[in-house]
Amino acid sequence: MKKTFNYMIMAGLLTGMFCSCHKLSIPITSELTPNVFPQDSAQFIQAEGPAYVALRGSYGVEYFFMQTLSTDEEILPARGGNWFNSGENQQLHYHSWNSGNAYMESMWSWTSTIIGLATQEMALLNEDEPATTASKSTSIAELRTVRAFAYLMMMDLFGSVPIDTVAGSFVSQPQSPRATVAAFIESEVKAALPYLSSTVDITTYGRATKYTAYALLAKLYLNDEYYTGGTARWNDCIAACDSVINSGLFTLQPMSTYFQQFAYNNGPQDQEFIFAIPENPTFADGPWGFRGTNLHQRYDLPRSEKAKYDLSFVPSAPESTIPSYYAYFYDPNDVRNNQWLTGLQYMKDGVTPVTVTTTNLGYNQFYTGSDPSGVYTYQVNMTPDIILRQDVASFDCGNDEIAWNMGYRCAKFYPDSTSPSTAMNNDIPVFRYSDILLMKAEAILRGGTPTLSQTALSLANELRAARTTSAAWTTVTLDSIYNERCREFTQESWHRNDMIRFGLYEGAWGFKTDANPQHEIYPIPFTALQLNTKLVQNPGY
Repeated sequence: MKKTFNYMIMAGLLTGMFCSCHKLSIPITSELTPNVFPQDSAQFIQAEGPAYVALRGSYGVEYFFMQTLSTDEEILPARGGNWFNSGENQQLHYHSWNSGNAYMESMWSWTSTIIGLATQEMALLNEDEPATTASKSTSIAELRTVRAFAYLMMMDLFGSVPIDTVAGSFVSQPQSPRATVAAFIESEVKAALPYLSSTVDITTYGRATKYTAYALLAKLYLNDEYYTGGTARWNDCIAACDSVINSGLFTLQPMSTYFQQFAYNNGPQDQEFIFAIPENPTFADGPWGFRGTNLHQRYDLPRSEKAKYDLSFVPSAPESTIPSYYAYFYDPNDVRNNQWLTGLQYMKDGVTPVTVTTTNLGYNQFYTGSDPSGVYTYQVNMTPDIILRQDVASFDCGNDEIAWNMGYRCAKFYPDSTSPSTAMNNDIPVFRYSDILLMKAEAILRGGTPTLSQTALSLANELRAARTTSAAWTTVTLDSIYNERCREFTQESWHRNDMIRFGLYEGAWGFKTDANPQHEIYPIPFTALQLNTKLVQNPGY
């Protein structure tokens, strides 16, 4: 199912060797010429490979952490010193980060690399390929859309960022205001739209299509008032959503196969996927040093679940949700409840307990009885609360079975028993049809004009009919749309964006009490400031 994108990955790993990595402006030096490559549509697709390989880079790990660990959705505390990582995860939770946090540097470098590679590949195609080449316009439009998406992520994270679209230039660019960056993203996507493919099948899976572009625009317009401080663009968001809806190419996954979208064998057959990032655990990370993997089974599964899911490794299990987020899953008839591992654990048969045999001291490091080495066997019980019982300052729950079983775990990306490593085959959705419906519903509630005989209530109930057997809603509010987004997009890297738009990012959850609105954007990393002296640090840092 992922064969087409696999070819692009392999081409990207090869042609990427000819591309610079961390510069927005890079010289056009390549062995690709029209005499050798690309000459037909398949080769043009492969020529786009470097930008797609780079996009695959940090999306599933570091970007996920930045968009998730800074919210009430997930927390990643230390356990016996494991996962403290110089306080990086603690800082994301407390909103106490600074420009030296390694995640900041990683995200700036990653998004810059995507932008630089897309810019270079566009320049190569423009310079080397005749204008009449049939696939040239589509390839350039795809690269333009990928670059625009990278700018959207970079702008969402860091606010005002440099705009640099000239390959071969070594002139550092100053930051452009966020409103200017948003306008640039819009113009780039609109310029690409006429040339993007409207085909949605295995041949375009993992690539930017017209509907990727419309979904990207809808997301931009939904957040435009926040991004620019200007006039809200709810009707523009609705129009972009309607372009996807009217295509008739997408539909909601029924309740019976909801989790198939996140399984190790998901792919182009999943009818909600507008744009997804294909994963393959056997591929190298690429020449730019980004991880390029889906590692949810490594971070989210309890260590005790190795046998239950037939895994070839012992999960690390550091990441969990917190009770305030889990509270959104209150409907007992909602299929999305099944993504959570809570309470007493059983094997797949639902009957055989998952047990662990350790010692009294191994179970509880604070054991004070007379037999610390005594054998202790227990049924695994996932508890809801995170308690920093070893050390609050180092964000540490302890290094015993009690600590490792703290926090409800999410298995939405179902564990991949076919993988030889901690990496997974599970593709990561970026834009799904359910998001189109909820974005449109939200835009209507915020003041947009209903279209296609759809109201915010009918759109919300359309989604809920595919997720729960409970009665349809009779009313809908922005709060209920937010709650539905929490249930629908767990672990899909949109929650920070949602919390900021709904004015909830300054709230208190877990151990976090920070309410500084300047923390809605991250600091520009120290290394970027050193490399580009035209950059100015964001306010408050």
